[in-house]
Amino acid sequence: MKTKTLVKTSMLSALCLVATAVIKLPSPIGGYINLGDCTVLLSGFMLSPMYGFLAAGIGSALADIFLGYALYAPVTFVIKGLMALLVSKMGRKRLLGGVLAEILMVSGYYVFEGFLYGFGASLINIPANAVQGTVGLILGLILYKGMEKVK
Repeated sequence: MKTKTLVKTSMLSALCLVATAVIKLPSPIGGYINLGDCTVLLSGFMLSPMYGFLAAGIGSALADIFLGYALYAPVTFVIKGLMALLVSKMGRKRLLGGVLAEILMVSGYYVFEGFLYGFGASLINIPANAVQGTVGLILGLILYKGMEKVK
């Protein structure tokens, strides 16, 4: 691994942690709404699929642990990692990749929380997760465009 790749992966992982942990609102049946998705997607836009997966998964899972949602951490690692991997694989189709990644996030947490709380109760978090995903996608695309300009 090149030093530059390691540094970018580490920085994006830290950004995922901070963006997830700094602004958070509790959701009705568990978990929380946050701005971490913009950096999850940014990780996928800027890194290879494997490194995007690691940056997004590790940073987001650490946020869950630090915020007292350790039960969510393993699932968050997988969901957020897969989101970054997906957008990275989509290449220049960033908008489509981002939309698909956010659908993955909403459905992934729906299934996980369905097993925890029941699938009827889990429906309550779908709108909040969809809003989080939409905001994350818009901000992620804006951040990426800004990063492209400074290379």
